[in-house]
Amino acid sequence: MKSFTVMTLGCKVNRYESEAISEQLVDQGWHQTDKGATANLCIVNTCTVTGKAAMQSRQAARKIIRNHPGALVVVTGCYAQVAPEVFSSMSGVHCIVGNAFKDRIARLVSRNKNHGGAMHLVEDLSAPRPFQDLPVTRFGDRTRPFLKIQDGCNAFCAYCVIPHARGRSRSLKPEIVINRTRSLKEQGYAEVVLCGINLGRYGQDLTPTTSLSSLIKLIDGPQGVRRLRLSSIEPAELSEEVIGHIASSERICPHLHIPLQSGDDEILKSMNRPYSSIFYSDMVHHINSMMPEVAIGVDVLVGFPGETEMAFENTCCLIERLPIAYLHVFPFSVQKQTPAAAFRDPVPPEAIKKRCRHLRTIGETKRRKFYEKVIGSTFEVLIEGKRDRATGYLKGLTKNYIPVLLEGNDELMHQVIQARLTKIEHASVFGECLPYQ
Repeated sequence: MKSFTVMTLGCKVNRYESEAISEQLVDQGWHQTDKGATANLCIVNTCTVTGKAAMQSRQAARKIIRNHPGALVVVTGCYAQVAPEVFSSMSGVHCIVGNAFKDRIARLVSRNKNHGGAMHLVEDLSAPRPFQDLPVTRFGDRTRPFLKIQDGCNAFCAYCVIPHARGRSRSLKPEIVINRTRSLKEQGYAEVVLCGINLGRYGQDLTPTTSLSSLIKLIDGPQGVRRLRLSSIEPAELSEEVIGHIASSERICPHLHIPLQSGDDEILKSMNRPYSSIFYSDMVHHINSMMPEVAIGVDVLVGFPGETEMAFENTCCLIERLPIAYLHVFPFSVQKQTPAAAFRDPVPPEAIKKRCRHLRTIGETKRRKFYEKVIGSTFEVLIEGKRDRATGYLKGLTKNYIPVLLEGNDELMHQVIQARLTKIEHASVFGECLPYQ
């Protein structure tokens, strides 16, 4: 039997693409193994958004080689795209596939008859190219499937290698997006997450041009999916039209993930981020005024070259003032092919660790305060297909991104229910199921 396994690191786009690769393999007669079982074919879909992600990708490849002796090992994804030499020098890797050729993996491995020297299929992505459509029609037991509608990035932030790993921004045509969301609804999915590398630039490369705002207006109708969620959007590309439409919609989830990276204006300029701390603050407060229950998530990059104690304090003070729900904190790491790799005045590693710990504590406080505001309120909760391991309770998600634990029967899995949020215990929110009104 032709068996395979896929290990995925990184973002929602990577996870979507792994689903697409898996579906293509199944269609060609391969069988996906259960977790822990050995496989004939192993695919590692790598990430390189941070130094830690790159390290984890190397570790994942070595673990796959160790745990699946004799298997054909394919490494793909962003780290394989920008640093193929890392994997070509790794004994046990047989094929290195760049992001432009993920759609060929199923055909490549079906033709592969030997484990000779590592085969490279990587090309430069700097030239404009069309959107690479990797359709997914089956999402297994996933409750909230992802739908990739955009790829690539034109921003070239000073610390980020992703434009080299993904190429320029490009979009899936609106009519295809609409058809796929309707298809997912017909399959019984209650929520779809629209994802992209730079989602706010959706449609600007198409002819005629369009926008994310126009797209969600087309999807947000009686024939559309019950709940629509947007993945991360850059602050300079989050338009008033998008904000207004989310605020007035019954289907689009009041949840926005808006990367900040730094609350210091000089550091933002050095990062090549096209906004100021005041712009960001005004936007977040404006969104919160329009949607009081909105969950706003924030990315912060700590220890960028030149970040003084005062600059870090500016970031902390800004975050303290913002009505946000949670923080994702990342330590700066040098990335080849980026301007920041040559910047002077590095922050000592111990100082970066200390600052990360401090910001994560602020983030934990922000999250708890956000949860405390909603205790006693009733929310629509989408129940997932697996129980919480620690408690055995059902677990679900509100529209505004609050994980909820509830007692109930398995029949509630994948269903949308009404629940009252009752308490916070060990940083988890608990609720009770209510009769649907």
